[in-house]
Amino acid sequence: MATTTAAQKRAQARAEYDAFLAQCPSRKLLDQIANKWVILVLAALRSDGSHQFGADCAGEPRSMRYSELSRLLAGVSQKMLTQTLRSLERDGLITRTVVPTVPVTVTYELTDLGLSLHQSIRGLKAWAEMHMDDVLANRATYDNHVA
Repeated sequence: MATTTAAQKRAQARAEYDAFLAQCPSRKLLDQIANKWVILVLAALRSDGSHQFGADCAGEPRSMRYSELSRLLAGVSQKMLTQTLRSLERDGLITRTVVPTVPVTVTYELTDLGLSLHQSIRGLKAWAEMHMDDVLANRATYDNHVA
């Protein structure tokens, strides 16, 4: 009887992940990633400096300070932004760096794992912005037929 190493068992478990199954842990990850603040934080970590509404944000990812993220993400509360950043850090998608200055400087940056998700998130954000008029028109048509 052949024995399997812990690494082999982990690899086998990874191969068996299926988000369509109710007990699969990848469902919780998808649930977290689908959160609007998670999507916006991951999309916001960029380098082009375009923080104005409607500006093209196609730059490479870069680190950002908490205050930059807070200003960029209109409507996010301090509590929600803090919770979102902590959960992303816990999952290894971002790193938090504290620089002992006066006042203390804290920056957030995508990890390699976060970078692997960054382009997909940016594509999702771009799709939503590009097709919003179509969706609004379809909603109005639907609502007029149902009413």
